[in-house]
Amino acid sequence: MANYSHDRVVPFKDSELGKKQQVAAMFDKIAFRYDFLNRFLSGGIDLYWRRRAIRELRGGNKADVAMEGAMAADGSVGLNGGMAAKAGVAAREGMNVLDVATGTGDMAIMLTKQLTGSRVTGVDISNGMLEIGRQKIARLRLEQRIVLQTGDSEALEFPDAHFDAITVAFGVRNFEHLERGLREMLRVLKPGGRLVVLEFSQPRTPGVRQLYDLYLRLIAPNVGKMVSSSREAYQYLNDSVKAFPEGMAFIHILEGCGYTGSRMRRLSLGICSLYIGEKYAGIGLSDEK
Repeated sequence: MANYSHDRVVPFKDSELGKKQQVAAMFDKIAFRYDFLNRFLSGGIDLYWRRRAIRELRGGNKADVAMEGAMAADGSVGLNGGMAAKAGVAAREGMNVLDVATGTGDMAIMLTKQLTGSRVTGVDISNGMLEIGRQKIARLRLEQRIVLQTGDSEALEFPDAHFDAITVAFGVRNFEHLERGLREMLRVLKPGGRLVVLEFSQPRTPGVRQLYDLYLRLIAPNVGKMVSSSREAYQYLNDSVKAFPEGMAFIHILEGCGYTGSRMRRLSLGICSLYIGEKYAGIGLSDEK
């Protein structure tokens, strides 16, 4: 199983703890200000990104199949094995969805609002973030539709082929072993199910890229320090975004881990990327007639 440079990017460089433990401690520390900083630093555009990701679970993708490195009619880029890209998953009432790296539950809550009758399980390694999420869910009276629990993306405590769909919003950068987490999510995904990943990326447009780099390198860490007393968390954001294997590199990783029809869309001038991968409908099916 391959290792990537982002696997070794950690929030606290002087700590002897592993990445997973450091990330959990970092989010525990900033949990009380996380939602505010998320909205403030993104200008609220993260809500659009999440809605755009959920649209992929509502049958919103009707793109032509993209050839390797090429752009489809809707702007998606993917590999040429993607007949699943055309068929997609049919949204239906009562979908069973797993939200990995659920944090304070924003994605889980939005999923229940946009997918009729859906049930969502959210897992995260930060108990501090989960506690904030449970409070939000209780206020919205969504306890019957959303369950949040401590969970490790690399060792999910669910049976094989258990979920209709899986979402990860800005969490794959935090995996200590990227491929292990991706393969584990594939294991618990039903054949024909879809993985949708949102992750920060680096814009390619001259000028925009330089401004975004300045924002990540100076503005976000300093605002984070003022509001949450943790400059490390937002310095880690900068470091991990730059080290993450984005774009076609991540598409190839998805395919190497067993996903099919893998493709991506760049959102908001490339600040964020939306990745989609599916589980081949034949995987995990028995020979019973």
